[in-house]
Amino acid sequence: MILVRALVVFESYFGNTKRIAEAVAEGLSARLTVDIDEVTDAPPTVGADVDLVVVGGPTHAFGLTRPTTRADAVRQAGGTETATGIGLREWLDKLPAARPGTAAACFDTRVSRPRVPGSAARRARSRLREHGFTALDPATTFWVRGTPGPLVDGELERAREWGVLLAQRLAELRPVG
Repeated sequence: MILVRALVVFESYFGNTKRIAEAVAEGLSARLTVDIDEVTDAPPTVGADVDLVVVGGPTHAFGLTRPTTRADAVRQAGGTETATGIGLREWLDKLPAARPGTAAACFDTRVSRPRVPGSAARRARSRLREHGFTALDPATTFWVRGTPGPLVDGELERAREWGVLLAQRLAELRPVG
């Protein structure tokens, strides 16, 4: 049997995006071996044994976080320190070109009301495609109530189901046997 591996990389300040990432990883794990890393602990390269990269983060100021939006999120979450680590934007910018055929999927978390434009997932998906990753699915949004959350009812289950769907789509590309 061929081992198929996924890497889930996420960025989270209020815990909502982390919970979504964990649910996606749970859905993927029905068919794949899954590693999950917060972006500050993520490997600087995607290993040759990784067939799928799933990236997720909160939408800040219409897209991926920046140092200023991360610092603001830390303050809003009640932290007294500043966000000194890298975010998805920086991790993606430094990521080397993908091994041909490596698939990717992206998600973000956004406030459900009021809905504001922009999407961290669409920006991340675009960056991954620039690095040669094959998009497995459109950018996907999971909704939170207000900046600190909580998640909108049903979003964790939807995230698990999305993970299962991604694993199925990857299997269609790469039959495992």
